[in-house]
Parts: sequence; structure tokens; C-alpha cells
Amino acid sequence: MDYGAISVFNQLVHLSKNYKNVAVCVDYELTLSKRLKQASDVWLNNPRVPREASGTSGMTASMNGAVNFSTYDGWICEFARHGENCFIIPQVDYQNLSVQDQDEEDLEHLYDILENQIIPMYYDNKRKWRDMVQAGMHDVRFEFESNRMAKEYYKLMYSE
Repeated sequence: MDYGAISVFNQLVHLSKNYKNVAVCVDYELTLSKRLKQASDVWLNNPRVPREASGTSGMTASMNGAVNFSTYDGWICEFARHGENCFIIPQVDYQNLSVQDQDEEDLEHLYDILENQIIPMYYDNKRKWRDMVQAGMHDVRFEFESNRMAKEYYKLMYSE
């Protein structure tokens, strides 16, 4: 029933037909999710702040060795160490900017980080890239797992 999101998705599908190097994944489900994460070097997740639903795709991407590149929202706020285990698009004044201005600011930061940090590190500093991949895999493994979730829910719901 999210007609706005459906419309945006349909527009992206239509636009993608103009580019040879763009693919839109339809029927996204667990098998496709697994394949994408296992083959991804960078996992881009850039929801508008504060609209991140949960972030499980980024968590599982890290578990599979992808470096997260995200807006600062949802689970990433607990995980993020920019340049060490992920890349973060800096926060802008989301309260006082129009949605269009927020998107433009986020996009400018996204391109700047991609061009000046991610691509140079990936191609020119393989050791640093590998360290970042391993840090992300390690950090997500111990911080975002079901035992922690169950303990926190129990504490919030029944202990206090």
C-alpha cells in the first residue's frame, strides 16, 4: 500500500533502461539477498534520515565481507567508525532543510566520499581495505546478534 515507494521504484526501473551498467533487482527475496551480499564489495544503504527501518541488510552484508556505506541512521549509529569499519554520509540539518535540499546534501557527500575515500582505498591501499572489511565483519558479529537482541528486549520488557 506504499504507493509513493512503488512509484519511485517504477521510475527507477524506467530510468535504468537508459544505462548499460545499471540493474534493478525485482522479486528481491532471501536467495537473491544472499547472492548480492556474498558478491558485494560495498553495501550502499542511503535511506533518508530518520527512515531506516532496521538495517538487517547492512548487518548481513558486513557479515559477508561488504563494507557499509550509509547515512547515519538506524543500526549504523551503534556500529559506525567512519574509515575503520564503514563509510558514513555526514549528517546535515535534517530538521531545517527541505527534503530536496537534504537529498542534494546527502548526494554531494556520497559522491565526495566515493570519489575521494572509497575508490582510492579500494584500488590503492588493499591492506587498509582488507582491514576495514575484517573490522566490519568482527564488529557486526559481536554486537548484532540474536542473543543481544533477546537480552535487551527481556530487560526492557520485564526487568525495569
